Amino acid sequence: MTIGDRHRRILDAVRQAGQLGVTQLAELTGTSEMTVRRDLEQLADQGMLERYRGGARSLTLRGEEPPFGVRTHEGRDAKRRIAEAVTDLIVDGESIVLDSGTTCLEVARLLTPRRLTVMPLSMHAANALTGAPQLRLLLPGGETRPGELALTGPLTEASLAALRFDTAILGCCGLTAAGLTAYDLADAAIKRAMISSAHRVIAVADPAKFSRTALAFVAPVSALGMVITTDDASEEDTSALAAAGTIVHKV
Repeated sequence: MTIGDRHRRILDAVRQAGQLGVTQLAELTGTSEMTVRRDLEQLADQGMLERYRGGARSLTLRGEEPPFGVRTHEGRDAKRRIAEAVTDLIVDGESIVLDSGTTCLEVARLLTPRRLTVMPLSMHAANALTGAPQLRLLLPGGETRPGELALTGPLTEASLAALRFDTAILGCCGLTAAGLTAYDLADAAIKRAMISSAHRVIAVADPAKFSRTALAFVAPVSALGMVITTDDASEEDTSALAAAGTIVHKV
């Protein structure tokens, strides 16, 4: 098991249990308690969990979105595959509004060599797109959410209302046949504004999002032109989404 795999296993276990001791984590990862202590110190320094004497506890409360720093380490290969599938659907010359979130950040990185107009809704994505030679970068107004650096608020909504995009690339907090949901009320408002401003809406979601319902309702599934996910998504979940009115593309 690599260090990265071990860290992901520790994070997943601590998040599911709420908190775990060093001995339990050593048994889980098949390594020594000394190694686990070093792992916990590193993860705590990165803001991914809280360290206490003898163990660690999750920073994520039930019903809350996991911190951005945690999510960047989750499912990197899957996010990259989804991002590649999205960019294959984009034609040079298009105007794109790009949501916040770690999967959309992967999309931003792949868009840098393209001849496009892009408005990113997070500073992480804006930084990734800055300096791209052929790309026209539009920056919206708004205030940033700490950590996530997503742009929200009336200024962001006004920026979206003033423009019409060819494609909106939308991140998901939760997505079931009942609809798209977000953890944050302000984020839900921004996602609705994105949908209203675009001719085509593509949602990106790893399979874990299909079993999750967040606090704020965004839109019905029929508002999404396409959902791109990975090929390990269950047939039950994807069939339910298709029946609710969207196209599901597995990669």
